[in-house]
Amino acid sequence: MGNPGQAPVRHFFDTSALVPVFIDQHIHHEASLRAYLKADKKHDCCGAHSLAEVYSTLTRLPPSHRASADQAMLFLEDMERRITLIALDAEEYWAAIADAAKTGVVGGLTYDALLGRCAVKAKAETIYTWNVGHFQQLGTNVARLIRTP
Repeated sequence: MGNPGQAPVRHFFDTSALVPVFIDQHIHHEASLRAYLKADKKHDCCGAHSLAEVYSTLTRLPPSHRASADQAMLFLEDMERRITLIALDAEEYWAAIADAAKTGVVGGLTYDALLGRCAVKAKAETIYTWNVGHFQQLGTNVARLIRTP
């Protein structure tokens, strides 16, 4: 990512923008699906950790909406084909958590801080999220990128 001559990364998809893609009844399904269907691997990405978050969410929904493990894996395979996965190495993980601690980020917001760091690493122009308030707490280098799908 970010090599000279490589296409810029347009969008980074937060988990909150990915989960509704796969849930027809979700209030944000249509908007998230529209953005997702426009995504391509050269220009769009998500955090590698979002694979676990999407899988966990889809497989723990109420029984009437719950995906089986096999169904959830099909969704993850589609994500892997459509968007680039961005991972932090051990040093980047450590730095992201240390920065989170310095700025008072605690609890579940830590996961958003890690995803925000992935978006910055990818040099994304936009972070698609429905958790706008969470990402606004992560400093201006992340907050300025926030959009809803």
